Amino acid sequence: MTLSEATLDLIERLRGSGKSFCVATIVRTKDATSAKPGAKAVVTNDGELRGFLGGGCVTGAVRKEAQLALTTGQPKLIRIRPKEEIDVPVDLDGIALHKSSCPSGGTIEVFLEPMQAARHLIILGSSPIACALAGISKASGYRTISGTQKRAESVVAAADENLDSFAAAARKAGQEDALVLSTQGRHDREALKAALMSEAGYIGMVASRRKFAALADAFAGNPDLCDRLEDVRAPAGLDISAVEPEEIALSIMAEIVALRRAGQFGKKPEGV
Repeated sequence: MTLSEATLDLIERLRGSGKSFCVATIVRTKDATSAKPGAKAVVTNDGELRGFLGGGCVTGAVRKEAQLALTTGQPKLIRIRPKEEIDVPVDLDGIALHKSSCPSGGTIEVFLEPMQAARHLIILGSSPIACALAGISKASGYRTISGTQKRAESVVAAADENLDSFAAAARKAGQEDALVLSTQGRHDREALKAALMSEAGYIGMVASRRKFAALADAFAGNPDLCDRLEDVRAPAGLDISAVEPEEIALSIMAEIVALRRAGQFGKKPEGV
């Protein structure tokens, strides 16, 4: 297996592992350079570079910028050129510049493409809204995990993973993940307790404010869960006058996307 083939194989394996990484590709060179256009390397989430882009003059800049790209989630083009030719951090065409002390004196342009780990959407319940939301979330790039109780009549067919326990599904949620309760009368209290004990950055419940308030009263004696109740958005979703299950699911997905893009994940809803 050539180095190029090994790099492509690594990319596929990392994508399957669910880990974040950055692909660095040389798109242009000028004058003498050891690596040529098309050469690829992978920078892992912990800064390890696998592949070949040239010597240390190149890899240092690539590692640094790849880590930034993974943080922002935005692709970036960088230009590495002899230090004698650089007196500003950004070139006239807006491309970030990095100094090279390599004696070859060549210039390299590298495109950095962050590959973020798939975020999770955990759905508790198997209502029509839950089923519709699973399909929409997969189309939006989320890994969808469904949690139902053993007594539930059905599973969510579109989910990537179906678990027969609310608690087991909720434990899958991290701070960058979303959790939606769509039990709608089937084991609401058990599902809400599991959600409150999760680390999800977004918790939404398909319920009216009045129904949610009634359910919340059951946890009034538990200070930890009581405080977490303030993080729950009920009713879940943006107000788009939704009526059908598919429309309600769309409003919920829109709210999740809007909050994530605005950096509001993990922040309490307005009015709380």
